Amino acid sequence: MFVLEYKVNPKPHQIEAIEEAIRTTQFVRNKTLRFWMDNRGVGKTELFRYNTQLRSEFEFVQDLNSHACQTAVERTLRAITRFYDNCKKQVKGSKGYPRFKKNTRSVEYKTSGWKLDLQTKKHITFTDKKGIGRLKLVGSRDIQYYQPEQIKRVRIVRKADGYYVQFAIKLDPRDTVKPLTPTQQAVGIDVGLKYFLADSQGNIEPIPQFYRKTEKQLNRLNRQKSKKFRKGKPQSNNYRKARVRYARKHLRVSRQREEFVKRVALRLIQSNDLVAYEDLNVKGMVRNRCLAKSISDAGWSLFRQWLEYFGDKYGKVTIAVPPHNTSQNCSNCGEKVQKSLSTRTHVCPHCGFVADRDVNAALNILQLGLSRVGRTQTHASGEISSYPVGEILLSNEASMNEESPTL
Repeated sequence: MFVLEYKVNPKPHQIEAIEEAIRTTQFVRNKTLRFWMDNRGVGKTELFRYNTQLRSEFEFVQDLNSHACQTAVERTLRAITRFYDNCKKQVKGSKGYPRFKKNTRSVEYKTSGWKLDLQTKKHITFTDKKGIGRLKLVGSRDIQYYQPEQIKRVRIVRKADGYYVQFAIKLDPRDTVKPLTPTQQAVGIDVGLKYFLADSQGNIEPIPQFYRKTEKQLNRLNRQKSKKFRKGKPQSNNYRKARVRYARKHLRVSRQREEFVKRVALRLIQSNDLVAYEDLNVKGMVRNRCLAKSISDAGWSLFRQWLEYFGDKYGKVTIAVPPHNTSQNCSNCGEKVQKSLSTRTHVCPHCGFVADRDVNAALNILQLGLSRVGRTQTHASGEISSYPVGEILLSNEASMNEESPTL
């Protein structure tokens, strides 16, 4: 799926209608979840039948488009399926038992309930009985290049800075770009907290630390919000304004982080035919209370997602390798050299190889990635067959072995 997002500026009565549609979606989702809890063993068919029953019982549910109600049931099914999958896989810790939603932020339509202006394609009209009406799409991406039958989902999302309309288009991202010329390069990358990443070619990307740099402002906005909070009483408009200011600052930080990792991931994919990286358990790593904030601020998981997406889009290979001992082993002779986390320079007593700790780890990651070519490879679309870069990778491995003693 290919997602296009547009900003919309609804009028006050349209905002009320959008919020009512979102609350209805949350109501259907929570009611079907309660039905599943009270009737263990019911399946997909029973949940959709219960949705039909809700539409006949409640008039405000019937006012929402039937496909939008179905997507609310699908959200419940995804939560239930994820819970059962975690139980079967024996995931450690919480299995993710489905919970009731308290603050749903979106309503999703399928192929009905909305109509795109066929002449300008700059306006969209929602035709159900909620009364959202016509909205102007504000954005630089032109949706007129896609056929109406390609649009499979339309979603209205509430964010801290306003409302957005998202179009999910059935399109292979590889069809939207021209194939890149092979660079005959392969690289291994090691992410960290001192640097965002260090690669096997000796390049280092500084870590931006967007949250750390904005933490004082966030704390100040949070204090202002907390001072206006009235426990057990209706909240004032000043509290709502303070909450919006706090949320918008968080949204800005998250957008800065995502744009940064997208830029770095795209540059790596465009300049290399193979990218090897560590298969890190970030979910387990953030349990370390001393490093949790720094790890979350680095955005390693988000970076991996975009790296795999761009790899699939441009036809490049991305390989996740086990991270065990990549920082301890010598990339030149293979001997294990124990060092603490504070030791930032790798000095091998066996062969005399000296390099930055992260660069040494990146070289080890590249060697592991090259050894795994032709096996299972981590890709945005799943497992793929061997990639035709044999000669390129062999030439990279040879050059790496020649250069490594002089680092």
